[in-house]
Amino acid sequence: MTFVKGRSAVRGVVAVCAAVTLVAPVGAVGSAFAVEAPEWSEVCRFSDARLTEISGMAPSLVHDDLLWIHNDSSDAAVLYGVDSTTCDTVAELRLRGVDARDFEGMASSRSAKGRSRLWVGDIGDNRDSWQYVTIHRVREPSKLGKTSRKPRSWRFTYPDRPHNAETLMVNGRDVWTATWQLANGGLYSVPLASDVGVATRIGDVGSLVTDGAMSPDARSYVLRDYLDLQVFSGLPPGRRVAKLALPIQAQGEAIAWASDGQSLFTASEGDDRLLRFDLPWWVLASLRPPDHLVS
Repeated sequence: MTFVKGRSAVRGVVAVCAAVTLVAPVGAVGSAFAVEAPEWSEVCRFSDARLTEISGMAPSLVHDDLLWIHNDSSDAAVLYGVDSTTCDTVAELRLRGVDARDFEGMASSRSAKGRSRLWVGDIGDNRDSWQYVTIHRVREPSKLGKTSRKPRSWRFTYPDRPHNAETLMVNGRDVWTATWQLANGGLYSVPLASDVGVATRIGDVGSLVTDGAMSPDARSYVLRDYLDLQVFSGLPPGRRVAKLALPIQAQGEAIAWASDGQSLFTASEGDDRLLRFDLPWWVLASLRPPDHLVS
């Protein structure tokens, strides 16, 4: 999100609220209790000058320890493959024929044939004025380095009016987004239509949602804002099981699951650190199928 007139005040709100570090779990195993924010660690720091406003992030399903990252609207239609252990840029994928208006979210998924695909949401609309927004899908490269591919694209809009969104989640061909709003936003199912599809609202989300991600086993998902992380069991809309304080980062937007399905990476437009944190045991227990809770 690149702030526009009328929204710059959000920076001040985030700074004031950033002191909050204790939360109460929702639906945790056992009785509710206050816990500290998950322990986190700095994995590495981005040194690539091209990574100026990290806004979206998704794990590779082909290459170990690789995260695909994109910038905000300040960049062209390009994805960067980054080593999640060193923060070194090891791949660059340009989307041919794409005019990036405002990339604001990405995801990775497998096709019915097991092929890895990268999804990019050109869904940022800071002034809530676009007639439609666009989702692009491209096959993930099997080799690292520089390459370009022409994606398949779908346009969609919302049933009431245009909205700004920064979240894209995918499972197979099922696509969801969550809108970024000062008041409560909406959770939407997005059609892959031949014309301009109309998204269906399937639930409500909190304010200022900046990203989301589907878990590797597609049994849960997370939504983040500038301060907190909400964890849900099931596919959207699912059931919220926890709300946790995130590591503090200036204008934190991007989030992605690690391959272990137990921890997450987070990055920021205004911070060069790649952070990683483990979900608490009670959150992981609440996400497992019932038979996994039997000792």
